Amino acid sequence: MNDTARAGGDGAVTSESVLSAGAALATESARFAARGWMPGTAGNLSMTLARNPLRLAVTASGLDKGELSATDVVVVDGVGDWVAEAGLPFRQPSAEAGLHARIAAVTGAGAVIHVHALAAVRAGYQWPHGVELHDLEMLKGIGHSAHHERVTIPVVRNHQDMAILGDDFDRVYLPATESTAEVPALIVADHGIYAWGRDLRQARWHLELTEALLQIALATRA
Repeated sequence: MNDTARAGGDGAVTSESVLSAGAALATESARFAARGWMPGTAGNLSMTLARNPLRLAVTASGLDKGELSATDVVVVDGVGDWVAEAGLPFRQPSAEAGLHARIAAVTGAGAVIHVHALAAVRAGYQWPHGVELHDLEMLKGIGHSAHHERVTIPVVRNHQDMAILGDDFDRVYLPATESTAEVPALIVADHGIYAWGRDLRQARWHLELTEALLQIALATRA
């Protein structure tokens, strides 16, 4: 894969880097659709192509997420709007591209995944102020101690305005310090979950592990 598409560098966005990202996003999208996490046209994925200025490759709007191709991708800017990059024609980006861009800008993520996994939807409904997790082995997979930390998966209320959702994300996202633990996931109540990582593979791991942790929390708590 092109280094710019993989790592989110500051190089020029080219048609080759966009198509490379599109192929990777299509592969992951098919994986999540097969798990029932992206039914029909639901959900979206992105990869950071460049940081200065911020450019993301985001899955195009209104397409079956189990049938994407490398060309079913759009380049957006730091607020999620389509930009004319690499001579590519206009396509409608996902309506949630703005939140992808905000997450990539704030966290430095190389990839962001948004799906409608059931445990995340249920957990956001049951614990609207955040899902506290502790003493679970899989916490190590999202960067935390299994036995010495209490980790909270943040929850925000759903909203159709991505700028408002982005502001809510800024409010609940706390970079790691001595007293707060960074978590690479965000639950949007009654809607779904976003997860991110330095690249698409790590974002997938963070998503799968967080969903499994939420399944455990739902199964073991009254």
